[in-house]
Amino acid sequence: MDEVEDQVEEFITETAPAYVETAIAIGLVLVLLVIAHFVLKRLISRLMKRIIERAETTRRRDAETVKRRADTMSATIFWGVQIVLFFIGASLILGQLGFNVTALAAGLGVIGLGLGLGAQSLIRDVINGMFILLEEQYSIGDVVMIAGVDGVVEDINPRRTVIRDLNGSVHVVPNSAIIVATNYTQNYSRIHLDVNIALEEDTDDVIRVINEVCRELSEDRYTDIVSPPAVLRVNDLGPDGVVIKILGDVRIGTQWELMGELRRRLKNRFDREGIEVPYPKRSLLQGDREPVLPQHDRN
Repeated sequence: MDEVEDQVEEFITETAPAYVETAIAIGLVLVLLVIAHFVLKRLISRLMKRIIERAETTRRRDAETVKRRADTMSATIFWGVQIVLFFIGASLILGQLGFNVTALAAGLGVIGLGLGLGAQSLIRDVINGMFILLEEQYSIGDVVMIAGVDGVVEDINPRRTVIRDLNGSVHVVPNSAIIVATNYTQNYSRIHLDVNIALEEDTDDVIRVINEVCRELSEDRYTDIVSPPAVLRVNDLGPDGVVIKILGDVRIGTQWELMGELRRRLKNRFDREGIEVPYPKRSLLQGDREPVLPQHDRN
């Protein structure tokens, strides 16, 4: 019994303080890493915003575009900073636990070389990601189509791009899979709308009505309009009707809302003006009798 008490006392007086000291040191390292994480994130965000605002002044880009560019670059740089912080923290904690960090690093280097030979796709991801960022192909907040996926860019780093589609689903796309990137919201967006009218309608009169509706929309939503939408041309003549194309430049990201509003206004105006759009017409045969036409085809 006395021997057990002596061993417990020896542990308390000699060994326990060393464990407590190690635990305190590891806790301090973790606290410093968390502080460094938040401080560097905020510092990088502010620094990149100032740098990009100065660089983009000559290009006369709006504040929203500058913010997207700054957010993208900040997220990318901070991705690298997080990796550095992780390795620094791991080295300090392993050192406190008594591991030979130098020997461990040498061993990991050999393992890393072997892994690197099989990580060619990761290298392609990073190289392609850097070109995407340097060439400003798209930024956080842009609406894009990449690798067959449409949606809003939520995050970018040198390895992958994260997109959320209209259904709310999140798609993680490796940058090496991006061969063609389509950006719907870079610098400005465009209303691109085809309107079908019946062949019997007076095309010139319909064009006049469409342009009037476009002007009304431009006056009501002038803050979103870059160049007012208007009829570009008669785009097609077919058995089902005449196709009239409308084009106009608008503020980035507003094209879908404005096209929906333009369709609504055109429908209401066409109803008031008696302008018809093409619709399927069917004849009903009843035995040997003459075809019975629907009510709207009898006139």
